[in-house]
Amino acid sequence: MASGFGYHGGRSRCYNYWQEFMKCYTQTDDPGACRPPAEDYMECLHHTKEIERAKIVHHQFLKLAEQQAHEGQKAGELLGDGVIVGVGLIAKDRGESGGSKH
Repeated sequence: MASGFGYHGGRSRCYNYWQEFMKCYTQTDDPGACRPPAEDYMECLHHTKEIERAKIVHHQFLKLAEQQAHEGQKAGELLGDGVIVGVGLIAKDRGESGGSKH
């Protein structure tokens, strides 16, 4: 904690986390007990966990987009080959159930 002041005056964005950490650190004999407040303060300063999660979400988004593009490419190849692709709105046995009138 350099000064406790933010860029535009007032308190910095992480000052509350710093206060929680210092309160814990001054009241305990075991510094290891203050690990969660220290991690919260460090996360507020550096956003390491947030950046890691954002990278994971971005990677999953790219993977999903690639899969959808691959599926779209398959459908495009079928349409390009001249194969008729049905959507299942008309039943195949519709003409067969009535019998022939010839």
